[in-house]
Amino acid sequence: MEELIVSKEELVQMFEKEEIQDTGRGWIMEGKQIEIIALHDIDPKFLQDVTNAKFYKLIKR
Repeated sequence: MEELIVSKEELVQMFEKEEIQDTGRGWIMEGKQIEIIALHDIDPKFLQDVTNAKFYKLIKR
């Protein structure tokens, strides 16, 4: 997995199924640290709450 786009519901399920673990220092998926980026529909110059995005991009670090 280099980059994966998932919906908010899919992301929540991935945490519930422990496909993604929160270590307190970051997120781990498939044994590798990942970055979770919120994707918003509106202009990025407006600050948005990261939990209110419809989709998220998961990037392997």
